[in-house]
Amino acid sequence: MKQGAITTAPIQYFPLDALYLSDMNPRQDVDADRIDLLADSIVAVGLLQNLAGLADEVGNVGIVAGGRRLRALIRATEKHADLLDRRPELAEIPVRLAPDAATARAWASVENAAREDLHPADEIRAYGRMADTGSDVPTIARVFAVTEAHVYRRLALAALPAPILDALKAGEITLEAAKCFTVAQDEALALDILDRLRGQDVSAHRLKQLLQPEAIRDTDRRAVYVGLAAYEGAGGTITRDLFANEVFLGDGALLDRLFAEKLAMDAEAIGHGWTWVETSAESWISYDVTSKLDRIYRIEGELSEEQVERYDELSELAEAEALDAEGQAELDALDAIDQGDFTDAQRDHAGLFIFVDSRGQLTVQAAYVRAEDREAAIAAEVLTGFAARSRDGSAADAAPKSPISNALRDDLGRVAQGARQNAALRDPELLIDLLAYQVSHGLAWRKPFGLSTEDVPTWPTTEAEGYALDDRLTANPPRDMHGKDLAKSFRAFRAKGAEHVRGELVRMLAAHYRGGSDELAALIDKETKPAIREVWTPTAANFFSRVGGPYLNDLWCDLLDLATDHPTATSFAKLKKGEKAAKLETLFSDADTRKALGITEAQEAHIAAWLPEGMA
Repeated sequence: MKQGAITTAPIQYFPLDALYLSDMNPRQDVDADRIDLLADSIVAVGLLQNLAGLADEVGNVGIVAGGRRLRALIRATEKHADLLDRRPELAEIPVRLAPDAATARAWASVENAAREDLHPADEIRAYGRMADTGSDVPTIARVFAVTEAHVYRRLALAALPAPILDALKAGEITLEAAKCFTVAQDEALALDILDRLRGQDVSAHRLKQLLQPEAIRDTDRRAVYVGLAAYEGAGGTITRDLFANEVFLGDGALLDRLFAEKLAMDAEAIGHGWTWVETSAESWISYDVTSKLDRIYRIEGELSEEQVERYDELSELAEAEALDAEGQAELDALDAIDQGDFTDAQRDHAGLFIFVDSRGQLTVQAAYVRAEDREAAIAAEVLTGFAARSRDGSAADAAPKSPISNALRDDLGRVAQGARQNAALRDPELLIDLLAYQVSHGLAWRKPFGLSTEDVPTWPTTEAEGYALDDRLTANPPRDMHGKDLAKSFRAFRAKGAEHVRGELVRMLAAHYRGGSDELAALIDKETKPAIREVWTPTAANFFSRVGGPYLNDLWCDLLDLATDHPTATSFAKLKKGEKAAKLETLFSDADTRKALGITEAQEAHIAAWLPEGMA
């Protein structure tokens, strides 16, 4: 049917009670809330578009196009008894009449299929123009038949620089990307990033990082520990993301100062009576630190039979979430007795580590005896039994044995070298520059930076599971050229084109890159940014089964921010070594496992970046 057949059909006027929804109308089910909004819009600005329908044998009209408007008109009369006084033109409703059922059916299909919502960029600008001329949010919402919350969100976008809305209209960025630009504080930076990202698919998280490179989320452990009120009270600036319900802190230096001051104050209060107290700005205490110290533990308390019975009773109520505040206080007191406490003698010879974990919670890791206090602690019987003896049976301090064997250390070194080669592949110009430098300076025999035609071992001697380099480093074994016609072979090689020749050069240079002198290797690492975890993930086979059980216990606690007496830590410690190795492998490789354990964003980052100590 031609479009002209619709526009030339006659318009007649009918009272509202003569109109009804035709079975031909495809919009039989609608959202009641949206109808309410459209009714308010009609009351505010009138009926801007006529209906279309087919007259029946008794003179009434079945509406085939405009069913939402018909429902909204009916709803408006229900909500406003004085509607005709406010909108007298609605006493009769304009309806374009179809000459026959076939035409009406075609109209119903065309009107609903061709219906196109206002483009978000146009909608944003329209809301902005109304706001600029004095219209408030409720008025804009009524005119456009949308919720007030929707208007607030669109008006937040209306303040964006024009090029960003232009890019949205042109389809160069998504609406989600446009929302991210509302957190930008620097318009020049925002427009620069817009130009760099046009047509690219960039995650909202990454885009916000680019727009606010110095901003810190309010979920950052430092922000949680310090508190937004204290940060703002000290003059700190914040930015709120209306769309993601996120808050960003803009003054990292101030936050760090407040964090350090609060941690020092808490450490002074908690450390009173101990020989020493040490704070850490990190979210954990490294095993490298604690492994050199002697650990001591609380002297366990003992509950009476009556207290044990009461403890069990209160625990059942707590499990059922039926424990009141008084009962919780009683349970905490009994739990404190059961957990025990450190004695004055222990405090006189030991100290504490205090830090803020990844959730922003102040954490005390206790208690440890330093090497210089060891003899006095033994004399005071704070250290007794096995803890008082070194590996040779004496009371002298002994350096702890590394949990990583020489064979494993060698394999980890090969993996690290493979990561460097993998990174070097990303910078062909650098590799070619290095080759030119080597041959032009007569350094082929010294290889100070590591380029060589000799094989460079980058593959572990045992298990290679969890390790994957770029195929160009592994999928092309050396050719056997013995007895071959080199001239013919070279002609065939060149015939493959410059791109192939260059690719082969880059591949071989990367595969034979060693690293060389420390200074030059550091320079190359800075440019290529090798990432070991990009090519290697620790598994039971390639790492966890090759270290001891105590190491795995400490690693589990480290990755999950657990105290050693936490139930999750103690249950892990009771597992067999193979079970521990498998559980750690799953922690690294399975997102569902991390979700089930309630892994935080900071813990995810720690797990993603973790490497065995000494792995360069």
